[in-house]
Amino acid sequence: MLILRGLHSPDKQPIALTIGNFDGVHLGHQALLEQLKAAAQARGLPSAVLVFEPHPREFFTPLQAPTRLTNMREKLELFAGLGLDRVHVCRFNSNFSRMSAADFIHALHERLAVQFALIGDDFRFGSGRSGDFALMEKIGSQHGFAVQAMHTVLHDGIRISSTAVRTALAEGHLRMAQRYLGRPYSISGRVEHGDGMGHQLGFPTANIQLKHNRPPLSGIFVVRMQGDDLLPMNGVASLGVRPTVRQDGKAVLEVHLFDFAREIYNKHMRVDFLHKLRDEEKYPGVEMLKRQIALDVSNAKQWFVQNG
Repeated sequence: MLILRGLHSPDKQPIALTIGNFDGVHLGHQALLEQLKAAAQARGLPSAVLVFEPHPREFFTPLQAPTRLTNMREKLELFAGLGLDRVHVCRFNSNFSRMSAADFIHALHERLAVQFALIGDDFRFGSGRSGDFALMEKIGSQHGFAVQAMHTVLHDGIRISSTAVRTALAEGHLRMAQRYLGRPYSISGRVEHGDGMGHQLGFPTANIQLKHNRPPLSGIFVVRMQGDDLLPMNGVASLGVRPTVRQDGKAVLEVHLFDFAREIYNKHMRVDFLHKLRDEEKYPGVEMLKRQIALDVSNAKQWFVQNG
């Protein structure tokens, strides 16, 4: 899969394109991407996706922007797994935010050589979110490229969206989130050195780097971790601010793996969240915390016995 930066094409080869943020790459996104690939194949075109970094809402209102479901690396890995040919990563900055909807459509034609565009029926674009499907269809026809709308994907009568996934994760409904995503929710990152508290408590942990400080879920979870040359490994994870031992409020993802003692610092790992055991709590001392961790480990192992 070819990854390109900005609104440009190195070869000016005509493409079939879809546009969006694709946070989470959930089943609704996957349906759109499958439809894009089918249209691209029928027209003999490469399939391409245009995404924005950062998310426009992070640019305009960073404190009110929704939590991220996927960082850019995770998103690109999911795109590659779905068999897309190209991804254009467009930097969303002040200059880009001022681009009119019409100029954006012209850029798709002139810079990316778009021959076919597939967009969600609610997709808005351009300065002030003034552009919509009708405008893209109108200007697209003037440039000679076709525009098609993708309608909402429902699951049990519920619209599949990034917001629905975030809500399910925040409420601890991991099975529901998995149904919307088509896979377990996961966080990936490099294993970095922590403060050694896990070793002191008798439960050593792998500390996974978080690219964003506001993960969409928190608590104690049954997890499976894999990456690099390692087979999937079962464990229990804490994702939160560790109120018993820290006061800085910074989110930390720590994974205790069962019967594992290999050196994995700096390896890039993926943590799949399978089941929520409980919310994060603050304890009066580390001895009570240690007893609770032991219970969490026991409960997580029992979950794997029952669920495989």
